[in-house]
Amino acid sequence: MGYSYSYSYSDTDAAAALGGAFVVVYIIAIIIGIIALVAMWKLFSKAGKPGWVAIVPIYNAYVLFDILYGKGIKFLLMLVPVLNVAVDVAMVIRLAQVYGKGVGFGIAMLFFPYICMPMLAFGKSEYQGSIDAFI
Repeated sequence: MGYSYSYSYSDTDAAAALGGAFVVVYIIAIIIGIIALVAMWKLFSKAGKPGWVAIVPIYNAYVLFDILYGKGIKFLLMLVPVLNVAVDVAMVIRLAQVYGKGVGFGIAMLFFPYICMPMLAFGKSEYQGSIDAFI
């Protein structure tokens, strides 16, 4: 009594499964992007800036640096190849500080931005004002 099971998968089955996986990943990425956009909109609104600025690509960086440092032109430092990494780290930590959070929250926001950014935007934190600094 030998039972023999034979399964055969065609290339179309594999392609359909892979395509379905890509669709799921794509939908999740769109949802995360929308949450990030809404969080930035809310952060700009809390700082007294128009929320629609979050959707304008280069202008939103200018306004974000204006919120953080009081001088929006400092966003040009992000164009310097190696310096941009240090400026980005300082920017994320400063973002936490201007909304009344500590450096620890800023470091957490550096590693988990899609969790901490909505917490900052929709939480009870208030905009404290920009602090002038070198970076």
